[in-house]
Amino acid sequence: MKQALLAAFANRPGMPNLKQSVEAGLNPAQIGIELLAGLTVALALVPEAVAFAFVAGVHPLVGLYAAFMVGLITAFIGGRPGMISGATGALAVVMVALVAKHGVEYLFATVVLMGLIQMLAGVMRWGKFIRLVPHPVMLGFVNGLAIVIFLAQMGQFKVPGSMENTGHGMSGGDWLSGAELITMLGLVALTMAIIWVMPKLTKAIPAPLVGIGVVAGLVIFAGLDVPRVGDLASIKGGLPSFHLPLVPLNLATLEIILPYAVILAAIGLIESLLTLNLVGEMTGKRGGASQECFAQGVANTVTGFFGGMGGCAMIGQSIINVKSGGCTRLAGIAAALFLLGFILFASPLIEQIPLAALVGVMFMVVIGTFAWNSLTILRKVPLTDAFVIVLVTIVTVKYDLAMAVVVGVIVSALAYSWNNAKRIHANTRESHSDAGAKVYEIQGPLFFGSCAGFSELFDISNDPDVVIVDFADSRVVDQSALQAIEAVALKYEAAGKRIKLRHLSHDCHRLLTRAGHLMVDSDDDPDYEIAVDYGVRTGILGEGH
Repeated sequence: MKQALLAAFANRPGMPNLKQSVEAGLNPAQIGIELLAGLTVALALVPEAVAFAFVAGVHPLVGLYAAFMVGLITAFIGGRPGMISGATGALAVVMVALVAKHGVEYLFATVVLMGLIQMLAGVMRWGKFIRLVPHPVMLGFVNGLAIVIFLAQMGQFKVPGSMENTGHGMSGGDWLSGAELITMLGLVALTMAIIWVMPKLTKAIPAPLVGIGVVAGLVIFAGLDVPRVGDLASIKGGLPSFHLPLVPLNLATLEIILPYAVILAAIGLIESLLTLNLVGEMTGKRGGASQECFAQGVANTVTGFFGGMGGCAMIGQSIINVKSGGCTRLAGIAAALFLLGFILFASPLIEQIPLAALVGVMFMVVIGTFAWNSLTILRKVPLTDAFVIVLVTIVTVKYDLAMAVVVGVIVSALAYSWNNAKRIHANTRESHSDAGAKVYEIQGPLFFGSCAGFSELFDISNDPDVVIVDFADSRVVDQSALQAIEAVALKYEAAGKRIKLRHLSHDCHRLLTRAGHLMVDSDDDPDYEIAVDYGVRTGILGEGH
């Protein structure tokens, strides 16, 4: 996985030596890089936050305040320096139904509850379960997200003012055409070319920032008539103020907001933890999953009380930040403060930035995010893994990230269980210590998926009076395995034969003993006999056994 992801990011032209940057810490030169990276990220955050606010059906400042507060708090206490958080589309598409039906105040209450749930996940250290996400799911995630980011930019190629806010996001609209479209595409291409060429000339200034600055200057001084940030909405506003959600404090309100809060918390944590892993691959850092859960929870709880729509980690902006050299907490803090500065003081200037420049930046993020080598490894990896990569990519694009990850993990787990279920088999031989006894040497794990195969290994009618089942190369995993062993034992007892279990691991032995299934014959090389009297006492066996 590391090879796949770093191939998409670290080996790109002009990519800074991230590990060295992280290890070097802050010095005057690095501080300058961090601040410029934060400025670049802040510029990219503006149209995203406004667009996601429209998707959720709320005022643009609700999205901008969320980007500022969530970004600032997670930058201070998040689990991975270099990550950027803010308002995201994955959450906005869930919020739109709540806002349309109950209003924005219920959204604020939901965001508060969402944050509390995420804080609980952090305290309970549930972030560690992100390690259960397989590599093929991660590849499908980055590929699907790259496509989603690309598709999200298509709205910028529509005529400003032609789209309608229906309460379910911006819809409709006329596409640019003729000279307007050519100019837009030309500026996008120019921005991408600058970002590609700039690192070959100097790395002192983040390439995306140079691209935005050059294209913005060209548009403003040449007076080109192209869509600009201000065409989306005005970003001018004041400081966010404390605000208790105006909802009834009763059980009915909880019944409304709880389902949304749980879904939003899950989506936010999954996207944040996957982004944490991705940034970790790029910077060579590990850990911090549960800390990130707690930080996201604190950020969303505070945001809900200050009129924000909540948020989570943003993979696109995180990649922009890291590629621009922002590897410490300073870059994330600077990005949030720059964004607040835009809202308070610099809105007239920021609103003049052409959308084409920001689209060009995001297109470069798409190119850097998509794991292009996954297209070649699809023919080399097992068929199941290739299927999971494609499946997760499709579900991410068509539905949402959380559903894609859950589906991918379930399919991968079922495939793993099936492959292990087929591994159960046995070698048979005569016993060297017990004359006339037959030994079954079990190979492979014994668990719910392999129980049927385990039962079919034994030839009860033709076996001798003493049978030894040797688990030296196997492992008893779960209750289904215990039941399978007991079922085989009952069949041998019914046939008037004796069965012994040998070489169980100590933890398996304790598991079986606690369940009352076994007695120990020897401590050195123990044989474990099925306790027939236990079966009679508990009613598992009939009185005749």
